[in-house]
Amino acid sequence: MQTRSPKKTFSGKPWMLICSTGPDPCAQCRYIYKWYPGHIAKTEKELKGQLKLMDVVIEVRDARIPLATTHPKMDSWLGNRRRIIVMNREDMVSAEDRNAWATYFSSQGIKVMYSNGQLGMGTMKLGRMAKSVASTVNTKRREKGLLPRPVRAGIVGYPNVGKSSLINRLLKRRMCPAAPRPGVTRELKWVRFGKDLELLDSPGILPMRISDQTAALKLAICDDIGERSYDFDDVAAILVQLLLRHPAVGSEAFRKRYKINVDSDCGKMFVTKLSLHLFNGDTSQAAFRILSDFRKGRFGWVALERPPT
Repeated sequence: MQTRSPKKTFSGKPWMLICSTGPDPCAQCRYIYKWYPGHIAKTEKELKGQLKLMDVVIEVRDARIPLATTHPKMDSWLGNRRRIIVMNREDMVSAEDRNAWATYFSSQGIKVMYSNGQLGMGTMKLGRMAKSVASTVNTKRREKGLLPRPVRAGIVGYPNVGKSSLINRLLKRRMCPAAPRPGVTRELKWVRFGKDLELLDSPGILPMRISDQTAALKLAICDDIGERSYDFDDVAAILVQLLLRHPAVGSEAFRKRYKINVDSDCGKMFVTKLSLHLFNGDTSQAAFRILSDFRKGRFGWVALERPPT
């Protein structure tokens, strides 16, 4: 069976698997990822300076992993600045997941909306919401005898969560580079949306070291972090285990998809079995197929995170 080979682009040891009980991914493991493109450090410094000019910040997150796709310093950077959270890729999670997260953020007093940056769903609502949230800016300017000016909204978030696609859909033209891989946007760029709104597109911002390795694993699964940072076999093995325990997936979904039974809850064993079944023992091909199938919704559209209780 023909399939695209995974890119083995990592060199040396840019990733490492540490396990308290042994090398088997079935054990409780943590991953250390080292993917920090050089432009991010420069952009982070520039972005913090630009935040002072923003009336409202639009933080884009991956709806499948809303907690894993927020920068740990974001709250301190924003301070009291108004914020809207956009849960992009709404088509990749269930209605139950969307409702649960909407309720969670609403209880914290945070404006939240869902969008599909590729199809443009929710973009016009976002424009109206940004102007509404920042409406007091021009009210205060009028009180001071100043002329109104466009609302300044910064769009920020992790790599590959759909920031540039969202802006392009808002503007109804391709103003910002966008592609389904992290690291495409390399510099800050202001663009005008009508007469009343200015948008700042920014490169994806990652912490230099992701201390929450569970979050880092989810970033790898959802393709929100560079392929140089992880090993396909190990990440796919843990994804299998997560999906086997997921109430909306389970072993039956794997049996229907690949026409083989899941013999245990060991993800590594299943990757090996699938490689023998479809890829002549090539575990990298099998791992890539599992990750690709999840990203394309072949197991159903499911979130890997639910709101804290």
